[in-house]
Amino acid sequence: MSFEVVVLLVLLALAFDFMNGFHDAANSIATIVSTRVLRPQYAVAWAAFFNFIAFLFFGLHVANTVGKGIIDPVVADHVVVFGALVGAIAWNVITWWFGIPSSSSHALIGGLAGAAMAKAGPGALVASGFFKTAAAIVASPMLGLLLGAALMVAVSWMFRRETPARVDRWFRRMQLVSASLYSLGHGGNDAQKTMGIIAMLLFSAGMLGPEFHVPFWVVITCQAAMGLGTLFGGWRIVKTMGMRITKLQPVGGFCAETGGAITLFLATGLGIPVSTTHTITGAIVGVGSVRNASAVRWGVAGNIVLAWVFTIPCSAAIAAAAWWVGSRVF
Repeated sequence: MSFEVVVLLVLLALAFDFMNGFHDAANSIATIVSTRVLRPQYAVAWAAFFNFIAFLFFGLHVANTVGKGIIDPVVADHVVVFGALVGAIAWNVITWWFGIPSSSSHALIGGLAGAAMAKAGPGALVASGFFKTAAAIVASPMLGLLLGAALMVAVSWMFRRETPARVDRWFRRMQLVSASLYSLGHGGNDAQKTMGIIAMLLFSAGMLGPEFHVPFWVVITCQAAMGLGTLFGGWRIVKTMGMRITKLQPVGGFCAETGGAITLFLATGLGIPVSTTHTITGAIVGVGSVRNASAVRWGVAGNIVLAWVFTIPCSAAIAAAAWWVGSRVF
């Protein structure tokens, strides 16, 4: 593998990281924008800052899972990485275009699986890591939903004697805290996935030495690309996440963001690459269902779930095709 090919694929990985931040900006800012606590331009700057500094608060467990726990490191080479990134980026672009909040994380996992299986068959997967990640497709939104609903119930009881105006004023301030926590969780979990991909590439090229690790320059570069992508924001998806699922007030936005942040902190600590999109969507639905089940637009939520179901197989299919093309080009 030539140095030029490595550089090209690192740049492609950073393009995915930028797209991940761009595509998932809605996860961090949709609630705080829809409740009008911050204007969109200030909200993305707020989220981008906390996306960038996330590496100061978390280890690299997720990066290690992606780098050596999804597919067999022996199978991983530059063509597999190329196929995985093309599959993930293509699916992100498709879902962004239609304003569907799909998972960048699972697009990348699907891309890795599709490219690896195109090269070496199903045996290329590390079953424990792949199925742990697949299980999180269900677990993370459910935990986000339960935590969001529980927080909404608890807050409603605690502030039952306060006037709506006072509650609104208080939670407008508190949303700044909850949005920053969610952005930390987003930057901590999502940026590490690209770190794992780049480290996998460098390791397969013999540039990391005998042991797999994530160089610090990779950490900083990926956090910067993620933050920059968030700064540009995917506005089509912001509208779906913040306004079309359910109508949010500041207190609901706080509960959704806090429930989502707790879920992401747990997953990142355990080294599980979860979907920040799934997590915040589940939390928003949980908050909305506490107010009134009819307050949730279940048709919109159903379409989102349908996109989740198709994310891994579709990105895997695109990645397999990209691997086939790449194996004849590189």
